[in-house]
Amino acid sequence: MASLVALASAALYGAADFVGGIASRQAATIAVVAVSQTAGLVLLTILLLWLPAAMPTTVDLGWGATAGIAGGVGVAWLYRALAVGTMALVAPVTAVCAVTIPVAAECLSGRWPRPTAVAGIALALVSIALISQTPGRSDDSGTVVRRRSGAPAGLWLALLSGVAIGIFYLALARTGRDAGLWPLVAARSASALFFCAAAIARGEARRVPVRVVEWSVAGGAMDMAANALYLVATRLGPLSEVVTLASLYPASTVILAKTVLGERLSRLQGVGIVCALAAVLMIVGG
Repeated sequence: MASLVALASAALYGAADFVGGIASRQAATIAVVAVSQTAGLVLLTILLLWLPAAMPTTVDLGWGATAGIAGGVGVAWLYRALAVGTMALVAPVTAVCAVTIPVAAECLSGRWPRPTAVAGIALALVSIALISQTPGRSDDSGTVVRRRSGAPAGLWLALLSGVAIGIFYLALARTGRDAGLWPLVAARSASALFFCAAAIARGEARRVPVRVVEWSVAGGAMDMAANALYLVATRLGPLSEVVTLASLYPASTVILAKTVLGERLSRLQGVGIVCALAAVLMIVGG
């Protein structure tokens, strides 16, 4: 059950990132994140009305707020990287960094996952690396043009985003089972307030087109649904396996980028998607 919930979370994360990247290409990133975070908070508040009462502690809310700031900053860096770089490259690089921090923390605490799951986690990382391999360009004569030397656009932002999102994963998983979704309320409240204040201070709040607001709201809703599913998954199974499955979201981002934007999907990326599916089976079987 934890694996299925984590996979659903991954699909929504990938879709939310794609939508957020599209919105950030048409408006200031801070304003886009402010709208998406606020939309997610509204959705979560409505959802809480239909859920059983929970008993969060001050520690739970503290971890939630920490996760919110880290995750919000990570999302901002990610959206900017998706706006300036190639989505098929940015998303997997972010995932590799994000999965490293909580898995390393789990191992350092002495809780090693099962051997089959370890192999699946390793294959998942390989699949993410393969998905990040973007094809070269071709000129008018059909000759393949070599990539320019140096880091691809958005690479460093993707790395920073991965670190911040990894801290989000780790902090949110530290909340207690009895806290329900209240840690997410603390997380989204902290991030929404932070980015709304930043957007107002920078004068970006009044320069967001209606179409971008719609994209941002949709992205925020999907991101919040993904966060809720991830939190549920962490309470049903081992963190190292859950966070790895959730980090397979680049597959859906790559597919959406290819389908909607026409970004090219290389053979290596196709192999990476197949490896990702095999990794899912190994982690579930382990």
